[in-house]
Amino acid sequence: MADNKVFRASTTAPVNIAVVKYWGKRDAKLNLPTNSSISVTLSQDDLRTLTTASCSASYSGDSLTLNGQSTDVSGARTQACFRELRERRAAIEKNDPSLPKISTLPLKVVSENNFPTAAGLASSAAGFAALVRAIANLYELPDSPEDLSRIARQGSGSACRSLFGGYAAWRMGDKDDGSDSQAQLIAPASHWPNMRALILVVNAAKKDVPSTSGMQQTVATSGLFQQRIAHVVPANMKLMEEAIHNKDFATFAEVTMRESNSFHSCAADTYPPIFYMNDASRAAIRAVEALNAAAGKTIAAYTYDAGPNCVIYFLEEDQETVIGAFYKFLSGVSGWKDSAAKAQSAVDLPENIVSILKDGVGRVIQTSVGEGPQKTEEYLIDEAGATVQR
Repeated sequence: MADNKVFRASTTAPVNIAVVKYWGKRDAKLNLPTNSSISVTLSQDDLRTLTTASCSASYSGDSLTLNGQSTDVSGARTQACFRELRERRAAIEKNDPSLPKISTLPLKVVSENNFPTAAGLASSAAGFAALVRAIANLYELPDSPEDLSRIARQGSGSACRSLFGGYAAWRMGDKDDGSDSQAQLIAPASHWPNMRALILVVNAAKKDVPSTSGMQQTVATSGLFQQRIAHVVPANMKLMEEAIHNKDFATFAEVTMRESNSFHSCAADTYPPIFYMNDASRAAIRAVEALNAAAGKTIAAYTYDAGPNCVIYFLEEDQETVIGAFYKFLSGVSGWKDSAAKAQSAVDLPENIVSILKDGVGRVIQTSVGEGPQKTEEYLIDEAGATVQR
């Protein structure tokens, strides 16, 4: 093996937005959740992390660069991912002495998001899914997405679901070592391909309370939370899986909205309380309710992760009504697709809702259900091991 040879592999990974929420850890070190969860993987045409993983004897040590900024790799989460992936590569090298011994070489990982980081848009989920998948590709590991999801989970809980496209569940598992806490596919994107999402980005700033510390405060202090994990989530998991299999949007929407409300109620019931939503977030809920009332049936569903941004799910056949209603008064913000200008909606949202959203929404993202991580020949590290300037 040439002393300074640079080995590299690139992947893209998607954002997923949970419809049954993960909130709370039963084991913080292993990132084991207090409840199972379900998410929709969003299209990488609109939201993705691109990551190149490389290794070379010429590197002075492990490094990670995110959106042009050097990031600490000494944290327990990143180290857990590096360690597990290296162990798997080392086992392959042991079985086949002809393979290059790259498991011992320093890793250099460079990653870029095409959306705001740490703003409640699941950036860490896409980031750790991409990191794990890129290194797995670099090491030519045979592991399945389920196997890799157990590693990605240790970096960021929700990342385990971003190793799948379509509709994915994270099964909480019950073993103490976390060996059965992993993600699995419920249905591919092709099963229910007409699912769409409109994201109202109301505040792209970093959030006040990071998810990790916020959820542990909730576990420790919220009475509502115990009810949630014992009764609310198990019932919603069952309903949501059936709704996805049956392509039943009315049930999908109701469970999605009730789940979001339950999660944010637990955040508010935390001591001291955690508020991820703001006035614009609450106005968006009222907008969705007004849309459904005008349609005479449920055509849109809101959900909020640990941040103020509203994700609105709807079906392609209701795109005119949903997109058109928001485009009428938000046409001045960036992110709309060309088709939005043509969308004609008969629904006029109430003026008090419109005025709050006009002030509060900074941009929109129009997207749809999409595929899992994709191997790519687009590299952020060149053949000599230097970071590509973009």
